[in-house]
Amino acid sequence: MVRLSIEENIYNLLPSEEKPPANSPRYISVFQPSVKREIQERKTHPCKTMGIPKLQVPAPWDFLRKHSKEPKLPKRKRDPRATKSPELSVPKRTHHPVMGVQSQKNYVTTNIAEAIVAVAKKPTRACVDGRKGDKFLVENSGLVKKYLKKKDFGVTPGYIKKRSQEAQRAQAEREAYLAEETLGGRGLTRLSREERETVLEGLKANWEELNREYQSLSVVVDTVPRKLHKEELEVQMKQLEHDIGALEKHPVIYVANK
Repeated sequence: MVRLSIEENIYNLLPSEEKPPANSPRYISVFQPSVKREIQERKTHPCKTMGIPKLQVPAPWDFLRKHSKEPKLPKRKRDPRATKSPELSVPKRTHHPVMGVQSQKNYVTTNIAEAIVAVAKKPTRACVDGRKGDKFLVENSGLVKKYLKKKDFGVTPGYIKKRSQEAQRAQAEREAYLAEETLGGRGLTRLSREERETVLEGLKANWEELNREYQSLSVVVDTVPRKLHKEELEVQMKQLEHDIGALEKHPVIYVANK
């Protein structure tokens, strides 16, 4: 007990001051001597930065010429096996042309006949698009609808007449079939031209009325009833547009009887 009381001390309960860690050694570049030497050389010999002092100067006549850097083809080598020289297009010295030959053709009469028979040349279609007279050709510019002017040279008048007769026969058979279906109890009735025009005018009037009501809606549609009413008007207008398009596209209308 005496020994334990001697070892205990109140100062031992205080936190001991820790020593700061030792700093790491300072970084020193391995290129430091060479950098110092280079800086010292630049200070003492500043002219060395302009290049090598003992440089061979080119001659005044050895300057850069035009197209000197372009690649050049090698010169054509003559085949040693070819002994015969190429024939020239000019006549030889020993050639004697035939003399005294005269033509009996009357060029004046021939030219007059060709001018009368020749077809007149059509002027080139062009469009001027500038005040200085700049123009471009219209034929291949895309402004001419060539597909409307195509002619089928293989079609003969007899073929056209035959096709028209076949179309008339098919139309007659269709009308007979529809009439038979109507008389057979299917309940198909063909609308007359006046009835078709009346129905078309009524559909257009209904569309105008719906469109007027649609345009009078408020700009802000924030409630559910307003949204439903707007959607209903759009559906009705779309259906009327479809019916009007169908009546205008088909001249013959058949209606099923109830």
